[in-house]
Amino acid sequence: MRRRNIYLLIFILALFGVALWSIVPLDRNVLGRQGLRLGLDLKGGSYLVYQADLSDIEPGSRDEIMEGVKGVIERRINALGITEPIIAIQKQEGEYSIAVQLPGIGEIEKAKEMIGRVGILEFRERDAEGNWIPATGTVDGKELPLTSRYFRENTYVTADQFGRPLLIFEWDKTGQELSQQITGRLIGRQLGIYLGDEPLRGEDEHAIAPVVRQVIRESGQIEGLSFADAQELSTLLNAGRIPVPLGRWVEGGESKVFEPNIPLYERTVDATLGADSIKKSMLAAEIGIVLLLLFMLLYYRLPGLVACLSLGIYGVVLLAIFKLVPVTLTLPGVAGFILSVGMAVDANVLIFERTKEELREGRSLGAATEAGFNRAWTAIKDSNITTFIACIILFWLGGTLGAFMVRGFALTLFIGVALSMFTAIVITRTFLRLIIGSQVVTNRAVYGVRK
Repeated sequence: MRRRNIYLLIFILALFGVALWSIVPLDRNVLGRQGLRLGLDLKGGSYLVYQADLSDIEPGSRDEIMEGVKGVIERRINALGITEPIIAIQKQEGEYSIAVQLPGIGEIEKAKEMIGRVGILEFRERDAEGNWIPATGTVDGKELPLTSRYFRENTYVTADQFGRPLLIFEWDKTGQELSQQITGRLIGRQLGIYLGDEPLRGEDEHAIAPVVRQVIRESGQIEGLSFADAQELSTLLNAGRIPVPLGRWVEGGESKVFEPNIPLYERTVDATLGADSIKKSMLAAEIGIVLLLLFMLLYYRLPGLVACLSLGIYGVVLLAIFKLVPVTLTLPGVAGFILSVGMAVDANVLIFERTKEELREGRSLGAATEAGFNRAWTAIKDSNITTFIACIILFWLGGTLGAFMVRGFALTLFIGVALSMFTAIVITRTFLRLIIGSQVVTNRAVYGVRK
């Protein structure tokens, strides 16, 4: 038993050392993770909600379509270099929407522009009056516009013999047929390229509308962009396309009208508010933890000191988990973290009270300690299981309703409570076993029991 406790002590100290190394300082880059992830309410940023136009989608396929929308937006926002975006699907009264959080992006117009850039490239030709209209062809009896939805997701940027950037793309089967028809009839004429409703512009700010020199079937190229713009556009195109329009539904007479690219709801959170929230939360946590430690030391004496050491290890390991998983910390998430600390103490209180009862009945220190842990385990297990169930329900409801703050609270509380069980049953128990086994302290008064 003694050898096993020594091995556990070595493991605990090693775990503590690795966890401490990973979080000091908090903004240190460890395993590709750069500091703690802060949510919108702590870091500041933008919050946008877009409704989806699913009027042309069969009801049975809408959930799958929305998952595709979410995946594309995630890839495209990540491709823009935005870290820690939070994207969730919402469903209410048969209508689907998608909520997007962009921490660190405090300018709402910039945020909307980023979401709006998930549009596709359109190829347009001039009509007899000189206006740009969609370039269309016919495939399987249907007239279809030529767009980047027919690109294979393998575009890349290279340079021509003069060092000028070229964006190379390849058509899929449908795109090949459309491209062959359209370029075949437009030889010697311009083929404009649009991103949304605006023409794609080159490095000199001129609209890109190359003259078609030959029939293009399998692949093509876009020239005139800067290297940075070409690379960014290539990344966005490779991330995929959104299969349905995003915007908002508004009342339009007897029926609703869909307005594309206009969010249903938008909100910005000032970063200074987040900093103030962090400051106040830290102050509240410090006061609470100090009072907690004083109580444990004064009431439980030596076991209370052991519990304080265990809680210190608990806090360091928990922060390391938050950093390495990573977990996005919101203000409710911080509250969940603090609550989990309280529940970790609660487990120790149950154990120590049981131990004191055994000591009062005349058992030895070793026997009383083992009995205290064994008898308290049932209560600890049952209370924590009910907490886990509540966390799972809150996490699910938060995802369904788009309540990210609720999900943050549920996740941090779940992780914290799970770790608190390990801390109380393994770490605290190992420390007490080593102290009692070494017979360094045998006075029962030190364990909170008077003769």
